[in-house]
Amino acid sequence: MFRALADPTRRRLLDELFRRDGQTLSELEDRFAMTRFGVMKHLKLLEAAGLVVTTKRGREKLHYLNPVPIRLVHDRWVSKYAEPWAAGLSQLKQELEREMEKVFEIYIRTTPERLWEAIIDPATRAKYNFGVSCRSDWTPGASIEMRAVKSDQVLGDGEVVEVDAPRRLVHTMRALWGEDVAAEGFSRVTWDIEPVGDSCRLLVTHDQLRENANDQLYGGWPMILSGLKTWLETGELLTTPGSLMYA
Repeated sequence: MFRALADPTRRRLLDELFRRDGQTLSELEDRFAMTRFGVMKHLKLLEAAGLVVTTKRGREKLHYLNPVPIRLVHDRWVSKYAEPWAAGLSQLKQELEREMEKVFEIYIRTTPERLWEAIIDPATRAKYNFGVSCRSDWTPGASIEMRAVKSDQVLGDGEVVEVDAPRRLVHTMRALWGEDVAAEGFSRVTWDIEPVGDSCRLLVTHDQLRENANDQLYGGWPMILSGLKTWLETGELLTTPGSLMYA
């Protein structure tokens, strides 16, 4: 059985039967870049190992996956010796790769067009975004650069993923204002704008964040969105760290 499983083509055959059991030789042959004889030879080895069983249906021969030998190997070797380690490593992998999502909602008395412009215009963005402008041509695949207005220091970058003006904007983001945040890599920000009467519902979703990621990446959103609301509704800046005062 180990010899039968050692060949990648035979493993692919088993995968095909796992996907859809009871296939003919012709059906399996269509999925492989080899001769009918080659596929038949591999199937015979799998049958000899007990991993594939066949039945006749009229003039056709149907092939079925037999998982019992694999289960016996699992019970004999994996469960007895490796399961505690495998379970521990699997849990560690899940912990390290688990992602976090942050969602922020705010209602702003403005039009979708004005709100969209305030999000993508660098000068306006800096008024409520910690004194940081955000420059791009805002087309899918375009790069994004975030700079401090007063020092011209690059504080972040990213790439535009989706644009549906003035309803939805999706882009990646990487913070570069410190080694600790830069080590977090790229995350994703989605801006969803929905008209509600004379106002707009703005939903900002910041996801693809590592579980327990540095809170500098997402902790400022309440101040940023509050500053955006105040600017659009009154034309004034908030005296919070989200305004130019911070810079």
